Amino acid sequence: MKTTALRLLGLLILLLLGLCLRPALAQTVTVAPDGSGNFRTIQEAINSLPATAAKPRTVLIKNGTYREKVYIDGKANVVLKGQSEKGVVLTYAQARDQWLCGPDAKAGDWGVATLNLRNCPDLTLETLSVVNSYGFGAAGDVTIDCPTAPDGHKTVRKTSHQMALRALPGATRLIVRHCTFRALGGDTVSPWDTEAGAYYFKDCTMEGGVDFYCPRGWAYAENCRFVCHSQEAAIWHDGSGSRDSKTVLRNCTFTGDDGFKLGRFHREAQFYLVNCQFAKNMANADIYHAASGPGPKQWGRRVYYAGCHRQGGDYAWMKDNLATAEGAPKPQDLTPAWTFGGRWNPLTGAVAAAPAAPAAPTDTIADNMLLYQRSVGGWPKALGEVKINYATRLSAGARAGLIDSKNQNDATIDNDATTREIHYLLKAYQQTHNPAYRQGAENGIRYLLKMQYANGGFPQFYPDLSGYRREITFNDDAMVRALTVLRRVARREERYAVVDPELVPLAKAAVARGVDCILKTQVVQNGRSTAWCAQYDEVSLLPAKARAFELPSLSGAESVGIVRFLMDEPATPAVKAAIEGAVAWFGQVKMTGFALKEVAAPQEKSHRDRVIVPQPGAVLWARFYELGTNRPIYVGRDSQVHYQLSEIENERRAGYIYASTWPAELIEKEYPAWQKRAEGSK
Repeated sequence: MKTTALRLLGLLILLLLGLCLRPALAQTVTVAPDGSGNFRTIQEAINSLPATAAKPRTVLIKNGTYREKVYIDGKANVVLKGQSEKGVVLTYAQARDQWLCGPDAKAGDWGVATLNLRNCPDLTLETLSVVNSYGFGAAGDVTIDCPTAPDGHKTVRKTSHQMALRALPGATRLIVRHCTFRALGGDTVSPWDTEAGAYYFKDCTMEGGVDFYCPRGWAYAENCRFVCHSQEAAIWHDGSGSRDSKTVLRNCTFTGDDGFKLGRFHREAQFYLVNCQFAKNMANADIYHAASGPGPKQWGRRVYYAGCHRQGGDYAWMKDNLATAEGAPKPQDLTPAWTFGGRWNPLTGAVAAAPAAPAAPTDTIADNMLLYQRSVGGWPKALGEVKINYATRLSAGARAGLIDSKNQNDATIDNDATTREIHYLLKAYQQTHNPAYRQGAENGIRYLLKMQYANGGFPQFYPDLSGYRREITFNDDAMVRALTVLRRVARREERYAVVDPELVPLAKAAVARGVDCILKTQVVQNGRSTAWCAQYDEVSLLPAKARAFELPSLSGAESVGIVRFLMDEPATPAVKAAIEGAVAWFGQVKMTGFALKEVAAPQEKSHRDRVIVPQPGAVLWARFYELGTNRPIYVGRDSQVHYQLSEIENERRAGYIYASTWPAELIEKEYPAWQKRAEGSK
């Protein structure tokens, strides 16, 4: 009996060992709308998968129509395989404008598409259809409520941007075979990772409006069919992240509405079209640089053709010019492995480490700024009481300490923090083309977008909203500087033209909210618009107290920055009224015949003092004016209102500017020039 038992135990152990030693089997889950699979929805199946696995995990999708918005975030090595390309239809109806006017607008384009991808490398899509059906179902253009729009409304066009697939950074090495992507509007297929995106499409159908196939980074499409419903452009590319970035289209066909154009680009780009066929009704227009884009500044125009033809006769620009490309490749050289620079071969699955690239030029100040940047995206204004000096050489220990303090919640827009760093990093990027600097600036811009309240105001700090830090802060021009940065992003001005275009509509909406907040917080006295306070309650929008010596009061300093900001906005009736009311108020409250003087004061601890003295011809404005009376007030650390500067303590008189000539140049020069511009714009 013992012998038999021992033999059985041994067999059991061997069996268990065998099971343990067997290679892990690829996981497969099934989705079926009728309940015959493991899950009824695609999202449920994706959610069931662990983040990583040694072998691909397959989500097998049975035929059916799946009306859902799908997110794949943080899941590597996943295969979405449909039972058949036409039988599996993932569909959702939403225009991009609808999304950006909704409650999730601050998330940007994350969630705007029917299929949303992020941080999911080595994803494969096979034999399925992904549709954004908004335009196909819309009866026409509609006007919707839109809190982010200047007037609270937005017109959503039947053909506005409608994304079927949206891939954000981290969704690289994407393989798509035998799939259909359809939308009536633009950006149908939007794989967007400028720095590391690698996308392979084979035997796919893509249909949409303007730029409906618009990869960033590296992309290869073969045997694909493109159906264009726009007269602007079918395909698009952004290759600004690397000189090697390219989009290759091989053995592809292009059809569409009469007069459709082949393609365009707004930033650096590199197109290769090999053995492609074009419909007779395509416009006689080569791939072009869009006038609204910053354009190629380093690498020139790079658009190449080989063996491409149009039904009814070729246009002159279609002639073979591959020999003019860098390295003069032959058509047979343009393989997927060549496209991805040997780092990835989607045909074999081979992934190689990227060859060591020359180190990007660096800027010491910019490098230090990245060390001080908090994980939330913003920067502190000081460490404790010590003001940050980015020119200071940092020891290894100091650098390690800054890395360890990334999660501190001391990020702010006070004292020019965050806006200063964004501006400098973009300058450093222009000079060095180091992508880390652009990424740091973009993270700072996203921080500004995150910290803005729904009513358009900006707190002084974020995420620390304790005490007066939560108040809407015009003090020291904090909110105006934040809005100015966002307006430069929205307008793609100068160095701001290089930031991620995804930020542009978000910045436009943020500026519109900010202007609305400015107009709502302007103090009205007896029916007349006057100036602004330095702080406001973030909920009621009523004037608020900050530090002990900063009581609710009209500001003769911060109001100047606000007016200057408004002068660079479209001169709507509301904006014009705000500017004119503030300038009239400056004229009403000026102190004529007085000047602020700094004098020696040996008897004081500071050894100096500031006094207001009579001076013929001089004009002075107070920092604070009493609400309701417009009398200049001077408040010390005891929070008591005084009407003479001499009545508060010397520490405040010598350490804080209570009067100056802030509005002088605005009134004398800038306002008259603005009036001429405003009249000319009628």
